[in-house]
Amino acid sequence: MGVAGAGKSTVGPLLANALGVSYLEGDDLHPADNVRRMAQGIPLSDDDRRGWLTAIAERIAQSTGTGLVIACSALKRAYRDVLRGADPDLQLVFLTGDAALLARRLSQRGGHFFPPSLLETQLATLEIPGAEERAWTFDVTDTPEAIVGRIMERVKAARTATG
Repeated sequence: MGVAGAGKSTVGPLLANALGVSYLEGDDLHPADNVRRMAQGIPLSDDDRRGWLTAIAERIAQSTGTGLVIACSALKRAYRDVLRGADPDLQLVFLTGDAALLARRLSQRGGHFFPPSLLETQLATLEIPGAEERAWTFDVTDTPEAIVGRIMERVKAARTATG
């Protein structure tokens, strides 16, 4: 989870591969109207996101027991609550970085519907996950491979702790 430019779509497939589970690009579940709005620089409302979050939650529920890595912004706690409703043991990985770095990344990527102009609205909307939300936070100044390595260390530690 995280704002645009944090590297969710880069880290996600690498993590899924390391875990031996499937990967889902959350953006692929956006209705066409949401994609059109964002491409036009129009921020999505909570109502716009409702169906999208429900679709992601359904995929989470279908994968309980098998595992799944999903790239999804999940900017607000209420959005994450919808996802946790599908699996109370959902583990969040929060990718975060300096706004200037994120803006630079967005300006350099091509072929994506999300314009750099919407980064500011995402940063304003972002509610940092609380400790009770089971979120592991990683700074995106590290390479995607280093981030995945650190996530895997935490996964192994969590598995050891739960026996």
